[in-house]
Amino acid sequence: LGGPGSGWPSSAGSGCGAAMDVFGDLRRMNKRQLYYQVLNFAMIVSSALMIWKGLIVVTGSESPIVVVLSGSMEPAFHRGDLLFLTNFHDDPIRAGEIVVFKVEGRDIPIVHRVIKVHEKGNGNIKFLTKGDNNEVDDRGLYKEGQNWLEKKDVVGRARGFLPYVGMVTIIMNDYPKFKYALLAVMGAYVLLKRES
Repeated sequence: LGGPGSGWPSSAGSGCGAAMDVFGDLRRMNKRQLYYQVLNFAMIVSSALMIWKGLIVVTGSESPIVVVLSGSMEPAFHRGDLLFLTNFHDDPIRAGEIVVFKVEGRDIPIVHRVIKVHEKGNGNIKFLTKGDNNEVDDRGLYKEGQNWLEKKDVVGRARGFLPYVGMVTIIMNDYPKFKYALLAVMGAYVLLKRES
C-alpha cells in the first residue's frame, strides 16, 4: 500500500515499519544463514556465562560484580556505582571494610561497612555493619533475633568500583519494559547482523 509513487504515506519511518523490516529480513534469510546467526548468538551468551563463572572462581565470590542500588553508602559509593568484589575465606574481616552480605528473607544483597568485629577464642568472627549514610547500625535489617553477621553471610568485599556504570541495571529494574525492549533489540541485532 505504501511506498514511492503510490500516493499513500510510507510507514518506513514508524516503529511498526521498523518491526516489519526486521521480520522481512528474517524471512529473506535462508535456513543456513538463520542457523548461523542463532549459533552466533548462542556463542555470545555462552561466552558471557563462561567469563562470569571464571570471575567467580578467580574472586571466590558468588557475585563478583554488583551494582549499588541505594544511597545508604554515600559519599563512599553512590546509587549506580559498579563494585568489584572478592571473597577469600582466609582473609580476616576487619572494622572499616566494606562488605556485601545477604540476609535471610531478603533477595538483594546489601553493601555496608563493618563497624564492629567480635572475635571469639575459637577463631569464630561475628561483626556488625552500618551504611555510612545511615543513622543506626544494621541490626534492624538482619533476620529476627540476629544481632551479628558471620562470614557465611558475606557475598564479597569491595575491592574497586566504577562510578555510575550500573545505572543501566537500575533503569532496567525500575522499568521492566525497557529491559525486555533492550534484550529484544540486542537479540535482533545479533540475529540480523551480516558478515561484511
